[in-house]
Amino acid sequence: MSTRDFLVEIGTEELPPKSLPALSQAFTDGVVAGLAAAGVKHGAVQPYAAPRRLAVLVKKVAERQPDQEIRRKGPPVSAAFDATGKPTRAATAFAESCGVAVAELGRVQEAKGEFLHYVGTKPGAETASLLAGLVQASLDRLPIAKRMRWGGGTAEFVRPVHWVVMLFGAEVVPATILGVEASDRTRGHRFMAPKEIRLTSPASYAKKLESAGSVIADFAARRERIRTGVHALAAEHGVEAIVADALLDEVTALVEWPVPLAGRFEERFLELPPEVLIATLQDHQRYFPTRECAAEGSAGPTRGLAADRLTSLFITVANLESRDPAQVRAGNERVVRPRLSDAAFFWDTDRRQPLAARREQLAAVTFQAQLGSYADKAARVGALAQRLAPLAGADAALAARAAELAKCDLLTGLVGEFPELQGTMGTYYARHDGEPADVAAAMGEQYLPRFAGDRLPATGVGTALALADKLDTIVGIFAIGQKPSGTKDPFALRRAALGVLRLVLEKRLDLDLPATIDAALAAARDDIERVAIANAEKAGKPRPAGVARLNPDPVAAEVYDYVMERLRAHYLEGADGITTEMFDSVLDRRPASPLDFDARLRALATFLQLPDAAALAAANRRIANILRKAVEANVAVDATTLRSELLQDGAERELHAALERVRPAAERMLDARDYASAMQRLATLRTAVDAFFDKVMVMADDPAVRANRLALLAGLRTLFLRVADLSRLPG
Repeated sequence: MSTRDFLVEIGTEELPPKSLPALSQAFTDGVVAGLAAAGVKHGAVQPYAAPRRLAVLVKKVAERQPDQEIRRKGPPVSAAFDATGKPTRAATAFAESCGVAVAELGRVQEAKGEFLHYVGTKPGAETASLLAGLVQASLDRLPIAKRMRWGGGTAEFVRPVHWVVMLFGAEVVPATILGVEASDRTRGHRFMAPKEIRLTSPASYAKKLESAGSVIADFAARRERIRTGVHALAAEHGVEAIVADALLDEVTALVEWPVPLAGRFEERFLELPPEVLIATLQDHQRYFPTRECAAEGSAGPTRGLAADRLTSLFITVANLESRDPAQVRAGNERVVRPRLSDAAFFWDTDRRQPLAARREQLAAVTFQAQLGSYADKAARVGALAQRLAPLAGADAALAARAAELAKCDLLTGLVGEFPELQGTMGTYYARHDGEPADVAAAMGEQYLPRFAGDRLPATGVGTALALADKLDTIVGIFAIGQKPSGTKDPFALRRAALGVLRLVLEKRLDLDLPATIDAALAAARDDIERVAIANAEKAGKPRPAGVARLNPDPVAAEVYDYVMERLRAHYLEGADGITTEMFDSVLDRRPASPLDFDARLRALATFLQLPDAAALAAANRRIANILRKAVEANVAVDATTLRSELLQDGAERELHAALERVRPAAERMLDARDYASAMQRLATLRTAVDAFFDKVMVMADDPAVRANRLALLAGLRTLFLRVADLSRLPG
């Protein structure tokens, strides 16, 4: 079958830089999915993305869809013909819909009778006739939060569209996309090559744009050119560039023709904390900071800021080849100077007042309307941090002090100017104030881990504070009924829950999660009630009734379940072979500690590799069903009531003896949370269990014997349940 290359390019005003990679990937995926849905075969696919364009090149696209075989079942033969054999309206209508005469229809015999049947072939459509529709469908599905209109048209897109290229081979695909007629004319760099550029073939797109249009359309190629150019320019000046991936992606999405340029700021600004300099240069100006080159044998670019000595040189990436680079450099230096001057002013001003002096001001800053101020949150977190301090190996008094100061840096001028430095600046200011080293470190560690793969707190005080802060937020938001729903998570509770789990599991903290949730919930409910009363009095309304305190509190169970669902995702997304059924079998026991949950789940995974595991899981399902039916029939089941003198059959006596031999050691292992060894010990019961079910009738006629056999099974099941409910595993 003949093939041609296909190119589509959507030319726009500057696209949102942080969204560009996602938009490009979604557009490419949509075009590929459209071709697949149409059954059109094709070769390699190449996405292109630059500030003013989204494009997709698809190689070797088949010129036609393959022919499709059509099979349709018609009416029953009994209804298709009358008594004389003449076709009824049902038969003729079916034939007309198939485009044939009744005589050309076949018949098919099925269980319900004989039916008219049509088999035919639908010729495949010309691919060129399908391309406009699948491109439009892909654009319609792009992840655009808010679309805009422009001019007098009705088309909507993330940015106004100015040109559209659609080439199938050398031919323009006739189409109007987003209100613009497709052509073979693209546009180059806005300033360096503003004239239209005619494309003669899809394959020439990238080279033609680069040579005639001063545009590097390939995002990955442009990114690599920026990366190597920035590092090379830094090396020319005897320094090392700090190239963060996120900044590199953003700069790549901002420029079509990258030209790295070096600039400098005043040396006096190097007295600022390195994080302030980096926030100014990197986050606000999109410049690449530099540091002194690594010494021989050092960790190089991977070393932390504490080991860095930043330099006054920075690298910016211009979007054109300027005839006067010095002017561009001077312009960038002129822009960064006031930003650094502001940062220096706030740095000096903030340190004139200790962090502790700002504690009272936290009462005037609302954390959440129903939960109160940041001062209220600090008090709740402080109490919780003191409770958690021994678990984290921290001093409770230091944990309480850290909680008192934790949010004070939110009121400093520097954090007001650079919100991303909250916590970080708290550490600097606490050190300046002479606070204990662990308290100062905890100011920044309270937010850790902030994302997947982020570091964990290094101090016990920071660990206790981070746990307390995250749990207080989760519990408080659940208590006011604003738990996350669907894709909305305004308080980042999912991230907080994942942070709690990482802290507990990776630091091996045996946290009693339900008890901690109860403590946090009690404090949150006190504040909710107090705030409600204060608001009513302020508004001159009647004092509200006290909040009903339920025991157990249903919100506590909701929070536990929410955290455990995040734990489920942690395991199922991993490569440990954990299944949903395995997770649920442990969750059924609702272990108090995530660390204990982890030990049980890993022991279960090991147990299921044993030869006897499947048979014992099946036995647990059978036992669970027997005991459930007994309870439903109002038959008492109590493992502690077993009487050895009522054991009659040899198989039940042997099971009882085997269980008694295994029980002491198994219980010691279970008490020590050596679940893997306990499960291996319980696996030795397989032969006795099989013999019992082969030879013993559990539901004996004698009520005493029946109750005794149920007690025996209940005792066996109780041991397994101390790890997991094996009856939930698939058969």
